[in-house]
Amino acid sequence: MRVLITGITGFAGSHLAEYILARHPDVEVFGIVRWRSRMENILSIQDKIELCEADLKDMVSLQGCLAHVKPDRIFHLAAQSFVPTSWKCPAETFAINATGEINLFEALLSLKQSPLIQVAGSSEEYGRVFPDEIPMKETNPLRPLSPYAVSKVAQDLLGYQYFQSYGLPVIRTRGFNHTGPRRGEVFVTSSFAKQIVEIEKGKKEPVIHVGNLDAQRDFNDVRDIVEAYWLSLEKGERGEVYNIGSGVARPIREVLDILLSLSQAKVRVEVDPKRLRPSDVPILLADSSKFIGRTGWEPRIPFRQTLRDLLDYWRDRI
Repeated sequence: MRVLITGITGFAGSHLAEYILARHPDVEVFGIVRWRSRMENILSIQDKIELCEADLKDMVSLQGCLAHVKPDRIFHLAAQSFVPTSWKCPAETFAINATGEINLFEALLSLKQSPLIQVAGSSEEYGRVFPDEIPMKETNPLRPLSPYAVSKVAQDLLGYQYFQSYGLPVIRTRGFNHTGPRRGEVFVTSSFAKQIVEIEKGKKEPVIHVGNLDAQRDFNDVRDIVEAYWLSLEKGERGEVYNIGSGVARPIREVLDILLSLSQAKVRVEVDPKRLRPSDVPILLADSSKFIGRTGWEPRIPFRQTLRDLLDYWRDRI
């Protein structure tokens, strides 16, 4: 089997590549990279995978890559995935996420290729939810509250449309928040962890800068999430959409408290207005019963261990 991962150099993509290599050694792993892609996340596995240079905004390059790889499965993870950036660069976010997916699908159609495709959506698609809609089911209305969320709704529905219109075997997942080693420092859990380690090592004043600590999120370990991605193509139904989450909503304040309990650092906490969003989703909480019933998946890594591993990741790098 030949598997192609878009976004292989990213957070989830690199963990997915490691999961496949460890658990499915008979699978050939290919990844799409751009000339400016940062490679540090895949340095340890670079000799076990094959990289193909292409850009989601350039269909010709995608056609060349797909013609070479001839994938049996595609995990489409590449995206502009940081919500605050989407407020500053909404058009670019949409071009990468929505138009980029169109280019990928159109390249496949032009080559008459029909691999199984996982489209990695986001819990941010749900946006504004009401108390009687929690936990969120796949049937919840989508009321996105950021340009990023709108772009992920577009990705999600394009996957459905190309399945219905052209028979492309697309399975859509809506992953809830995930974290762990290699999480980008702009994301909340990693931002907290990095600041704590900088304080531990005397490189920063003992102040943690935070945004909205009241928002509640359904956090998962990235290593559990990528196993779910694999299972979505192993056991999921073509054309369907599945929530992937732990079923536990934690206030951001609780996440910070756990991280601080794993450190000896003495800090004070200050709200940074620049870390607040024009509109924020108060709570994201998954009902993953549809996916669990279909695949048998369940999260395995305790959240405290996830945060410990994230702290250790930054301790190794600072």
